[in-house]
Amino acid sequence: MWVLRQLLLLPLLAALALAEDNSMKFMGTPRCGTSFSNLNKAMKIELKSNADCAYHIQRSENQTIRLIFSYFKFNPSSSCETENIKIYDGPSSNSPLLGQVCNNTDAVPVFQSSSNSLTFLITTNSVAFTRNFFVFYYFFSPETTIAGCGGSLTDPSGTFTSPNYPAAYPELTYCVWHIEAAKNSKISLEFQDFFLELDQNCQFDFVAVYDGLATNTGLIGKACGVSRPTFESSSNAMTVVLSTDYANSYRGFSARYTSVLPSPPEPNTSLTCSSDRMSIILSKAYLDSFAYNETHLQLNDPSCRPDVTDQVIFSFPLSSCGTIKKDEGQSITYTNIVTLSESGNIITRKQIVQIIAKCIMENNSTTEVIYVTENNIIQSTTSVGRYNVSMSFYDSDSFSSPVLESPYYVDLNQTLFAQVSLHSTDPNLLVFIDTCTTSPQSHFGSITYDLIRSGCNKDDTVVTYPPLEHYGRFKFNAFRFLRNAPSVYLQCDVLICDSNNVDSRCTKGCVSRQKRETSSYTWKTKAVVGPIRLKRDRRAAEHLESLTRTDAEETPNLQRYSFYTLSFVVLISNIIIVVAVILKHHTKCQPGYDYQKIQSSY
Repeated sequence: MWVLRQLLLLPLLAALALAEDNSMKFMGTPRCGTSFSNLNKAMKIELKSNADCAYHIQRSENQTIRLIFSYFKFNPSSSCETENIKIYDGPSSNSPLLGQVCNNTDAVPVFQSSSNSLTFLITTNSVAFTRNFFVFYYFFSPETTIAGCGGSLTDPSGTFTSPNYPAAYPELTYCVWHIEAAKNSKISLEFQDFFLELDQNCQFDFVAVYDGLATNTGLIGKACGVSRPTFESSSNAMTVVLSTDYANSYRGFSARYTSVLPSPPEPNTSLTCSSDRMSIILSKAYLDSFAYNETHLQLNDPSCRPDVTDQVIFSFPLSSCGTIKKDEGQSITYTNIVTLSESGNIITRKQIVQIIAKCIMENNSTTEVIYVTENNIIQSTTSVGRYNVSMSFYDSDSFSSPVLESPYYVDLNQTLFAQVSLHSTDPNLLVFIDTCTTSPQSHFGSITYDLIRSGCNKDDTVVTYPPLEHYGRFKFNAFRFLRNAPSVYLQCDVLICDSNNVDSRCTKGCVSRQKRETSSYTWKTKAVVGPIRLKRDRRAAEHLESLTRTDAEETPNLQRYSFYTLSFVVLISNIIIVVAVILKHHTKCQPGYDYQKIQSSY
């Protein structure tokens, strides 16, 4: 039905607009320098290049002039310096300047004189282009008011109508509604009924909507005719203007506005949990999104204040600043709340935001959870950390001097003292040694030997000390594995419990495996220390090293002696060979003689 009614009205509106448009053309275009004294007048102005035209408006009555440029088209490439309209508050261009209109004006310009005279000067540049302007003015008395014409709207939502709605709106009317909502919100405007004079450029009667509280910039859009336009601001303020001329009034409009909160921003926050501290980091931009700053923040204990740099940082021990600890059976949680709220005021229209930071200690890790409540809106992020646990040997049962050497050389059957330490600022935690296993291999392969299992001593020499705050302690006598394995490594499963929980696993001591499965523990981790070696192994190793070093030192001398001996033998052999060869050669060269007895002379 509504659509049918609009279809029937459109031809009538078009005819009326065409009739008014034709009447304007019949009036002709005013010449440069024309002066006007009519009570009201609309005019179309066309100018070519290099124009410099002044128009004067003046009457003898002491009234104010409202001048509206409802349509203007400059050369698209022009600047405000080369093409503009300057409006002067008086009878000449020497009067005070009210303002100017140019190609980048983001508004429907409206000017109001302080007296009964006004001048506007149009200047164009040398570019060949037809400039078009639609201008109308009227005289009025500022004291005259129209009921329902404009106002200030500050509720989160509401409605308003044109004057006299649904009857025809008054002629020569200029109404301004300022709508302002809560900070960080936007305004959505919907015209549920809209019937104004129709023309192509909305030159006669129109509604102009602005983003913000000003009417000289930030134009969102302009509407006329029959429609149901909608608009949305980019800020928490919007301005609506209704302007009408001297003819053809219709029923106007009925509008409804609502303030729209943007989607909750992602919590630009981070949480870090360690054995001893909780650190909450908030960005200033995140606080700004709720219209808060660091002065509006507090933890459970308001005396704990943040460090402020380019971020806002709360960093504090787990057991301080009002942190709440809770034993969840399989975990211990540490919870603190950062509250964002106004202080010192009786009322507020801001959201109260709570950032709930929670450190969960469980399953061989520390899980950090942070979530934000914003009037029942919850957002969360998670990350992972770890307890800080270490294990060391000590030289006596006073556990005052740790053994720093590695490997740790001991005598066979020597008493060894081991301590597991939890590094945490929470004083209400207990360390319980559940299982300790030894192995000749650092990776604890197939060969292992239990010292403690499920809190029960499996080796006759093991003595377990009662739990003492952050320390788990025991002692045992040194041994060695058969098959000449030189090293012993020690690995312990450690449980950490809330000391306030009398039913925790840490208070049960030795339990069977069946009972252990039904028992809960808070947090479990492994601690490894080693290797342990016998002192005689060290002495043997040192003796072997000494022999190796002596052999290494004597080897060069032995090599030199062997070389000299070999050389002498070779020399003697050569001499013997040479002598033999010479004698043999000499024998061959002599004549042969037989043995002959020498005759006697007598």
